[in-house]
Formats: sequence, C-alpha cells, structure tokens
Amino acid sequence: MAEAASQHLSLPSRLLELCALLGAPRDSLRGLEQVAQKKGVKHLSALDPEVLSIFVPPFICKGDSQMAGANCGTLGKTRRRSFRKKRERPRPEQWKGLSGPSRVPEPEDVTVPGGVDLLALPQLCFPGGVCVATEPKEDRVHFLVLTDVCGNRTYGVVAQYYRPLHDEYCFYNGTTHWEPSWPAVGAAGCFVPYAVCVVSRFPYYNSLKDCLSCLLANLKLCKDFEVDSPIKDFAAKLSLIPSPPPGPLHLVFHMKPLQIVFPARADPESPILDLDLHLPLLCFRPEKVLQVLTCFLTEQRIVFFSSDWALLTLVAECFMAYLYPLQWQHPFVPILSDQMLDFVMAPTSFLMGCHLDHFEEVSKEADGLVLVNIDHGSITYSKSTDDNVDIPDVPLLAAQTFIQRVQSLQLHHELHAAHLLSSTDLNEAQAHRRAWQQKLNCQIQQTTLQLLVSIFRDVKNHLNYEHRVFNSEEFLKTRAAGDHQFYKQVLDTYMFHSFLKARLNRRMDAFAQMDLDTQSEEDRINGTLVSPRRPTVEKIASRKSSHLQVTHRRMVVSMPNLQDIAMPELAPRNSSLRLTDTAGCTGSGAVLNVTPQSPYTFKIPEIHFPLVSECVQAYYADFVTLLSKAMDFLAPDNSLLLARYFYLRGLVHLMQGQLLSALLDFQNLYKTDIRIFPADLVKRTVESMSAPERAQAERAPELMRLISEILDKPHEASKLDDHVKNFELPKEYMQLDDFMKRVQESGIVKDASTIQRLFEALTVGQQKQIDPETFKDFYNCWKETEAEAQEVSLPWLVMEHLDKNECVYKLSSSVRTNLGVGKIAMTQKRLFLLTEGRPGYVEISTFRNIEEVRSTSTAFLLRRIPALKIKVASKKEVFEANLKTECDLWHLMVKEMWAGKKLADDHKDPQYVQQALTHVLLMDAVVGTLQSPGAIYAASKLSYFDKMRKEVPMGLPKTTVETLKHKINPSAGEMFPQAVDALLYTPGHLDPAEKVEDAHPKLWCALSDGKVTVFDASSWTIHQHSFKVGTAKVNCMVMADQNQVWVGSEDSVIYIINVHSMSCNKQLTDHCSSVTDLIVQDGQRVPRCSEVYSCSMDGTVLAWNVSTLQVTGRFQLSSGGLTSIRLHGGHLWCCTGNSIMVMTTNGFLCQELKIEEHFKDISTSFLAFQLLPEQEQLWAACAGHSEVYIWSLKDLAQLPQRVPLKDCSEIICMIRVKKQVWVGSRGLWQGTPRGKIYVIDAERKTVEKELVAHTDTVRTLCSAEDRYVLSGSGREEGKIAIWKGE
Repeated sequence: MAEAASQHLSLPSRLLELCALLGAPRDSLRGLEQVAQKKGVKHLSALDPEVLSIFVPPFICKGDSQMAGANCGTLGKTRRRSFRKKRERPRPEQWKGLSGPSRVPEPEDVTVPGGVDLLALPQLCFPGGVCVATEPKEDRVHFLVLTDVCGNRTYGVVAQYYRPLHDEYCFYNGTTHWEPSWPAVGAAGCFVPYAVCVVSRFPYYNSLKDCLSCLLANLKLCKDFEVDSPIKDFAAKLSLIPSPPPGPLHLVFHMKPLQIVFPARADPESPILDLDLHLPLLCFRPEKVLQVLTCFLTEQRIVFFSSDWALLTLVAECFMAYLYPLQWQHPFVPILSDQMLDFVMAPTSFLMGCHLDHFEEVSKEADGLVLVNIDHGSITYSKSTDDNVDIPDVPLLAAQTFIQRVQSLQLHHELHAAHLLSSTDLNEAQAHRRAWQQKLNCQIQQTTLQLLVSIFRDVKNHLNYEHRVFNSEEFLKTRAAGDHQFYKQVLDTYMFHSFLKARLNRRMDAFAQMDLDTQSEEDRINGTLVSPRRPTVEKIASRKSSHLQVTHRRMVVSMPNLQDIAMPELAPRNSSLRLTDTAGCTGSGAVLNVTPQSPYTFKIPEIHFPLVSECVQAYYADFVTLLSKAMDFLAPDNSLLLARYFYLRGLVHLMQGQLLSALLDFQNLYKTDIRIFPADLVKRTVESMSAPERAQAERAPELMRLISEILDKPHEASKLDDHVKNFELPKEYMQLDDFMKRVQESGIVKDASTIQRLFEALTVGQQKQIDPETFKDFYNCWKETEAEAQEVSLPWLVMEHLDKNECVYKLSSSVRTNLGVGKIAMTQKRLFLLTEGRPGYVEISTFRNIEEVRSTSTAFLLRRIPALKIKVASKKEVFEANLKTECDLWHLMVKEMWAGKKLADDHKDPQYVQQALTHVLLMDAVVGTLQSPGAIYAASKLSYFDKMRKEVPMGLPKTTVETLKHKINPSAGEMFPQAVDALLYTPGHLDPAEKVEDAHPKLWCALSDGKVTVFDASSWTIHQHSFKVGTAKVNCMVMADQNQVWVGSEDSVIYIINVHSMSCNKQLTDHCSSVTDLIVQDGQRVPRCSEVYSCSMDGTVLAWNVSTLQVTGRFQLSSGGLTSIRLHGGHLWCCTGNSIMVMTTNGFLCQELKIEEHFKDISTSFLAFQLLPEQEQLWAACAGHSEVYIWSLKDLAQLPQRVPLKDCSEIICMIRVKKQVWVGSRGLWQGTPRGKIYVIDAERKTVEKELVAHTDTVRTLCSAEDRYVLSGSGREEGKIAIWKGE
C-alpha cells in the first residue's frame, strides 16, 4: 500500500518547494582570477549571477545512493530532483587528477515549482549584482516574494556568503576532486559571493533564516567540492517537515546548533506571522506609520527604499500585516534588482522596493509614486507630481487613539530583559526573545486592528445583506466633513471591495470579532430594536461636550499633509525607549492588556541519512509514534491541541501509504476542530484509492459517511454569491416586488409587510406601480429628515428631563399652544414642548398616559385654525396646539404612537413601539413626497396600529397579562419573521477567563435554516447575532457542560458550540438520520455530567462521553420514528410514533406502552411526553387529540386519566415546571386561531391557566431555572414570550 500511495501523493503543506545555489559563472571567475593577480587592482567589476544547482523535493531514493544526484523514486513520475550546471573537463595541463577514471555529471531535468522564474531568481538573489570583494565580508540574508500569473505567492529566503576565489575550480564536480595547479592567491585575494535560496509556500522568514544560518555554519567547514551534498541534505530535511496546521501548536525541529520553531497561523483565515511586527515602529514615527497605511488603503503606487535589502521585504510585510483582514491585491515585488527598475513605471497600483542608491533616479524618472525611505523614516513623492499627489489623512479620532497606543508600547527587548541574567544557553535565549516578540506582536496586531475597526465600524450600518448592497452615499454623509476625502478614495479600492464581500458574507474574522468585543452597550441594545437611526440623548450630550474639546484635540493631533510638517530631527530608532505614561490618556488610548496564550510545541523527530526509502519510512514511523504518545498524555478536554495532533498524524499516515488510518485521523477533526479539516486533501485521497481500499473504507460506518459527504459536496454546494452592488436609485417603473427590493436596498425599512403598506400609500388613486421620480422624492425626503435629526441639538435643561436612550424623531414648526409658543417634539416615549425665547422643556404627555387625541379647529378672528387636542390622564387641562397645515399629519402620528404604546404595554413587547415609530416616519415621508390634497389619506394607509385598536380588541386575557413578563423578537432586522424551532436557557456562571457580560445567563434561540441567535437573559438584549449551525432545521439543544452547547439538527449532525468563543468548530456525525433529542442527567442545575444521550429518527440511541466526544454506548430500536427520550430511574424512555419504550442504557427492552392498546378505534400516534417522578406519572399527548393523557408508572397497562384542553386544535410540545405541566399548542381564542399555552396542575390534574400571547402556533417551550418559562412561536409571528413561573 505504501508503494501505491507514493505514486500519487506528495507531502501536503511541506515547508520547502526548492533550494538553489547561485553564484557567478565559472568562465567569468576564471578571467577574474587573472585580473585579481595583477598588482594594484583594488576594485573588481560586478558579475552576472546564474543558478548553479537546484534541489527540488522529493529526495527519496529507492536504494542506497553512492553519489549525489542518483535517480530517486518520485511521487508521480520518475525524474531527477537535483540539477547542476554542466562543467567543462579541465585541461590536463592545469589539473592533477586523482587515480581512476573521472567523470562529470550530466545536466539533469528538474521540474521547477510554479511561480519560480529561474531567469529572474539570480537577479533577486543578487539584486546588486555579484560583487567580488578583496576581503571577507559578513554573511547576510534577505527575503523575496515571488508571484505567479494566478497571483499565488511563494516566499524566498536568501543567504549570501563569501568564499576565496582560489578554490573555485573545485566546485560542483560531484565525487571527483580536482586541485588547482597554481599556488593560492596571496595579498591580492578575491572573495566571491554565493547564495543559497530556499523557496517555500509559507512566509517563514525568521525560521528559514535560522535554518540557513545553521546551513552556512556547516558549509564553512566544507571544501568547495563538498557543498552540494550538505545543501541537498538540508533541502531534503525541510521537504519532510510539514507546515503546522492553524492553531496553538508550533513545530520544533533541531538543526544543529539551533532549535528551529515553525509557528502556526492563529486561525485558518489569518496569515502566518514569522516576523517582528515592531520594525516599522522603530523606523517611522506613529504619524508616518499612519500616512503609509493610508497609502496602502488608497492603493497608491508605493516604492520602499533602504540600504538594507532585508528591511525592504520585512517592513512591507509588516505593513500588510497591520492591514489584516484587509488584503493588498496588487503587484507586490518588495525587492527590485538593478535590472528591474523599469517596473516602477507600471501605470497600476503596486508595492515595490529598491535600494536606496536608486532613490534620486526613481524620484526623477517616475511619476505619481509614493517614496518611503525606511532608513530615514520619511515619506516623499516623485518630484514631477509633488503638487498633484493628495494623500488624505486618517480620520482624526482614530489617528489620535492609534498614536497614543503606539507610544505606550515597549519596543525594545533590552529594556524588557535588563533585569535578567545573561543566558548561557543559546536556545533558551532564543525562546525568551520569541516569547517577548510574540506578546509585542499581539499588542501591535490589536492596536492596528482597533484602528481599522474605528475607521470602518459603521460600514455595517449601511449594508443590506439580503440584496448585497452598500449605500456608500449615505455612509459618507455620516462621516465628518474633514474625513470625506479619505473615505472617498478608500471606498473606491479593490481592497475595500473585498472587505465589503467579507462583511456581506458575515465572515467572523478578526475585524468582526474585534467589532463585537468593543461594541458599546447602546449598540448591543439597538441590535434588538429595528427603528430608524437617530442620535440618542446620551450621544447628543457627548457630542456637545466633545465639541468643547475639539479645538484642543486638533492641536494635539493635526495631520494635514504630514509630509509638510517639519518634525523635530530626532533619531527615529530611539522612539519608545520607555513606556509612555498613559495615566492621562483616555481609556481608548491605552493599549489593550493582551497576554497571548503560550503556544504548545511539538518536536519533530530526527531525520537520518542516507535519505533512502527505508530511512524516510523510519522517520515517518517515529513521527507517528511521537504524535500518538503526545495524544495519550493529553487531557481529554484539550480538543484544540488534539485536533492538531490528528491533523499531523493524518498527514504522516498519508505519506506512509496508510490511507485508511489517515482518513480516520481526518474524520476525528469533526469532533475536535472542523475548521482545519483538509477537505481538498481528503477528496484527493479518496479519489486516489484503489477499489479494494475503497471497499474496505466503506465498511467502516464513519468513513462511509465521510466519503459520501466529500464526494457529494461539490454537486450539492452552490457557489457562494460574492457580488457587491452600490445602491442606485431606480430608473424604471416598479411593481410591488421590485419596489420592495429597492426599499430594502436603500436601508429605509426591511419588513415586507410594512413595505407593502408603504406601496399602498404611494399608489393611492393610481395604478399599482411607482415611477422613478416618486421613489427619488420619497428617498430624498426620508434621508433629509434623517440628516436633520442628526443635527438636533437639545439644551442641557431639556436633556435632563429625558432618558439617555431617547431620541427626537419629529419636530414641528413653531406653533402656539396653551402651554406657550414653541416646537412640539416627539420621542419614542413622549411628547414635549421645546419652548422658544429662553429654551425650556414642558412635558405634554407620555404616550402611555394619553386618553384621547382629536383633530379640531379654533376660531381666530374670522378664520378657523386647525388644532390638535390631546387629553392626558391625571391632567384636567387638555393640551391644544394650533398646528395649522401640520395638524392632520400630527394627528395621525400621535394616534399611531399611542396605539403602538398601548399594544407594547398590553403584549409586553417593545417592538410595537419601534414599529409604530417606523410607521410615523414613513407617514411623514409620504406627505413630504406627495404634497397633494390626498397626501394625508395616503399616509393613513400606514396607520396600522391605530386601525388595529379600532377594529380588534387590543387587550389580552387577564391571566395572560398577569403571567406574561416580556416579549422579544429574534427575527428583528429580517425581511420576514422566522419560526422559533428550539429554545435553551443556560444559567450564568463567573469564569475568571470571561468578560462579565459573558458570564450572564443566556437564551439560545434556534431559527429557520440552522440560525442560532443568543440573548443576554439578564437584559433580554442580543448577546450574539445569528450564526449558522448547518443549513437544516434545528430540533433540539442542550447544555452538555459549562463550556458546550450541543445542537441536534435535521441533517443528522450534532453541532457543538463553544459558549466562550460563540463558535461552532466541532461536529458529531455518528447519526445517520435526523437528530431528534438530546438529554443530560436530571437534577443538575449546571450540568457536569460525563454523558449525553442523543437519539435520531431512525431509532438510534447513542451515549456520548462529553470530555472525549466518544460514543460509549449504542443501541437501535426495532421501530423507527424516535422523536424524544427521557432518562429516569437508570432507564431510557423512548417515544416513537406507536409506543413509548422503556429501555436499559444497554438497549434491552424492559416494558412498552403501545398506543393501539388504548386507542383501538382511532389511528393516532404519540407527539410528546413528560415524566413526573414525584407523582410517578407519565404525561403524553397524541396526534389529533385535544387532551393530555396521564399513565401511572407503576402500571402502564391501566387506562390513562385525561385532562381536556378547551379550544385546543393541536398539541405541539410540553415541559414540566415544578409541580406544573406547560403544554404548547394551537387553538382558538375569540374565534381566531392563536398560539396557546395550557398550564396544568400536576397534582390536581386541572388546567390552572390558559395563556394567549402568540398569533402563531407555540412550537417550543423551555424553562429558565423554574422561575420563568419561555415559549417560541411559528413563522407567522416568530417571537419569544417570557412567562412568570409559579
């Protein structure tokens, strides 16, 4: 099997793509030797480099190799894996040959990996040419980035070293040793540079630099004719080392004398960071760093300059890391050789790097370039366009905060280690430095990420996710005037376009997570309310106070054209010698106290030579043994690390040819961390299997499912829609469907029923279509009103009377009232008069206290003036305002708000007020749009709640009102309501690792198509907006332990959610049909059980160990249709359609309650059941029956007692709460179908309460610590009611 595998598979994610030795051609060195011997020659001309040898993996030979370059077995087709330049045989008179025949290797064919241009590689490895020196020079390193035609990048690390010229003729001759015939050069010696270049698909800059440092130490001990062998061995070692999978596990490899660490990327979306992110902060002042970042964000033509080739790549890579998750998508060539300088004439955006010697030349010859001088920490522009380049400033507040945070960083390791003794162990010193660098890198990443979040946080408020539209014009209107130039340039870039795609795809990347973590309490609360955006009183107050400081702030951080500011000439590398005192800084200016988690390390086994198949297989065997031992010593709950071991062991098994073992390891990633599951690799592996191997794999149930999913996935999965549209006003007439889409795209309102009412209002008395001009007028009217509201400035005296979260939604013209002259203001809570002259506040009424609203008229001289009268409870005097032409509109608006508030109070649902506000503002926009006599009648089409108040009794039954505590809407912000499929309450607990709000109790709500929304149950506000667990309906949820919530889905998968990270990275796929129920042991407030039981529709029951996620027990019921299970008395009670079976946990039947024995005349089935151990009773509901049936557990054969449910049409669910049983159903109330809940006393077996609060079926019930009961309704309403438990 191993031989079969070797024919089609190579090591995935190997570190090395190729290794090359480069230098000057032999002929040019021969002539140079003669020149160097002449006396008085001090300067030698530069030579053109070429590739001397190439080593490409794999290097596995079929037998013992007697000479370098022998044929090796390859994975795919037989070919030679090393290349040497063909040598001329030396003339006899110049050489003294060794005894025996001599031979020179023939040239060898090598397949070079894509993206590596062998013609350009020598120039990049010697960007300044091959400069022969008259004295030895230090070894040096620089870094390359190579890009192929598809935009895929590979990375090169180049180490240059010098050797004396007199040994040159002994080079590259394999096993033949030729000695020079003349004596060595004396004082006039020449030293020739050579370069070893390692090319990898991964940017391991520091690690590969360490590897090359070890190699050069060995090469210096070799004679010239021996260098090929150690280079090839070096390349062979790297080719057998895999890149670590994303996560906390770093790989360690011993390469004498250093321990080389290959760090893993933080997560699958993050880049690999193997460089020192503080380098730009040592080279540039924070203001200059911001200016360079602006050049990146606006996609300028950027050229870096330095006298150090290494800094060109490292600094450029650091800046790109600062921008993550935004990505530079244009040409990136950090090193241009002398022959490549014409690249800077390219007309498109690019990022390139040149030696500082070419600064003046590039500055004069090229137009429109941003020239970044790393050595001097300066930024200038090409002289020919200096007057035209206009690089905008970063938004002021974001810039100020960034500068404060950078100034508080400690950028010098010497200060950190000043109190430490000198380490006598090189590897220990390196490890200490790496730990310090990792922490600093993390702080810098957090600082730059906060900068990006500060700049782009509000983008999400102008996105329409359903239609994938970004309203750039409205976004720009919310920006400060001084920031417009910056945003206009950034919004037009490819980088920002890709950023928008990720937002519209709801990608939970570093930006989204930081945005969520730094979200204000007000934003979290607003997430549950869908109402037009208006500034709250709190924001108005903060705006007024900040206005007093704005001049001072602009003096502190003023950045108009930073290049023109004469900064004090201080050494740029001396910045941040000590931590800046941040005591006087605002909280936003301090760096987050980030302590990165210490990574785990795994030491790769030694690789033995010669590199024959037997030695390589021994290496793989040692690798597997070490991984297995590490897994055995690992704590069962450390699934994060276990997943990395499975991944690595799967790779090694693959290379051993043990395909089944590899697939089993990859299958285990479902249970440990599905994010790193290598789907493409598994697919290629399955497709490469022989027929016997495939048959053997399919005999294992878990592999059969894996193979089926992998092979069927491409046919089922549709391509992700990633287009982005910018909002544009329509140009054609619109029917209802098109109008609905346009309004949703505009961001005005999403709710389909509200848009339908708006359509009716705008088309009153005409054809049911809307012309583009009407839509444009409506849109402009709405946006103008919104903009005016943003400019509202209330006096301090007024704000003292309002709640901090109140917003002024409407202001009248100045009118005369019986309380004085002023403007009537409407908030979501009240009406008040903003008096004129001396600004003052006079409350008219809260909407809750209004008793009557009338539109009338008052006599004035010979005219009648329209007036609005409002009668207020507890006030004798009726409020009267002469609103004149505004009277009818205000009459409609006040009545709608009054009705909305009445509904909100009666139904304990604040969404009614938010919806009423939307109706009110749409009325205002409709009247402003139509401006006709019929405008008020048209606006009345939006008076929805007022009509409800008149036509339908608004009150709920007294019992319902007394029991109902609150209602929330998990579908807020969606176009249509979504059914609540399952609910789970998890109690709060304080974990030192958590934020305080994360320790609050939570309500988990499963909506349609696998969406899960999490509420903070202490405030009933959104804790986590919806995330996906598959795409199928969720049937059940349970808290398996304090860290995990398990979700059973219709797609037969159990999804495991980490309650701390709110991420779903594990899946249990052992069920073959819909997972219908999950249970833990009873009587545990905070489950700490070691087992969870799950069941599926096909009758399968599985017992799971929560720590290991292994199946500890399994049995199959003979009949299918298993819908729910309960654990009682050490037995499992299983409800199928035809019976309730009592099973041991081993699967033996103890007793059975068959439905046909009690319902012989009617065909029915069990729908739901509950066990009441205290009463020793079984309660059940049956299809087509409006009664609850109660059996005694002592004798299931006895006839059941019955509890009839009045006006019940269908029973859906039931739960036990203390001594009550709550039954969710669909029934009639006042002749109308409604969702109903029956609360039954378990002892008296009578219905205590009949609760009516849902307009659709009650689909699910759950208990919150037996104090509250929560009910979720169907898709017609899609709301959750919170009830007081007795």
